[in-house]
Amino acid sequence: MEHINEEIDFLTSTVKGIAKQFGSDCEVVLLDLTQHEKYGSGLIVRIENGHVTGRKVGDTGTNLGLEVLRGTDQEGDKHNYLTKTKDGRMLRSTTMYIRNSEEKPIGCICINFDITSLMMAETSIKEFTDLNKINTDVKEVFVNNVNDVLALLIQEAQNHVGKPVAHMSKEDKMKGIKYLDEKGAFLIQKSGDKICEYYGISKYTLYNYLDTVRSTQGI
Repeated sequence: MEHINEEIDFLTSTVKGIAKQFGSDCEVVLLDLTQHEKYGSGLIVRIENGHVTGRKVGDTGTNLGLEVLRGTDQEGDKHNYLTKTKDGRMLRSTTMYIRNSEEKPIGCICINFDITSLMMAETSIKEFTDLNKINTDVKEVFVNNVNDVLALLIQEAQNHVGKPVAHMSKEDKMKGIKYLDEKGAFLIQKSGDKICEYYGISKYTLYNYLDTVRSTQGI
């Protein structure tokens, strides 16, 4: 292909297809770079969603096209780079060059996606999801009944002690019971029976342990 007009129907269809896929925030431009002596950085011959940058057919390209035509930039296509409009909106851009048989640029397709609203949404979402701003010390679990709460507390008490009940000493069990008491486990009706069963102790022993740990806490 020596001129984009040779494949203008296909290129026009490509420009429209990309714009339709990504919606009204996505500007897609086809530029003719063969008339750079007259139009500088290229001439816009097709454009979809031109409101993104405020351009239209007949307008010229950007400084990037000048660098490529001048030969200053020889790296070729540019993908996923950040640009900014005159009114400060942020765009995520890609430029793909169309070259002739001599590898000289004769046109390009530019995609400019306005991500300003997405960046604003990201900032708002981070206010709710940033773990550095969330109190992670509070542990709350949603269950269906109070027995599930007790079972959860007993498991947490075991984790707090750091060993299964079969390997717990008297001091370990008192440590677990102290944890349960601090978490309000004994406010649950008939919790004492289940706690005694779990630790393999009598109610008399449980109350003795409770009296001991509470006396150290000044309760």
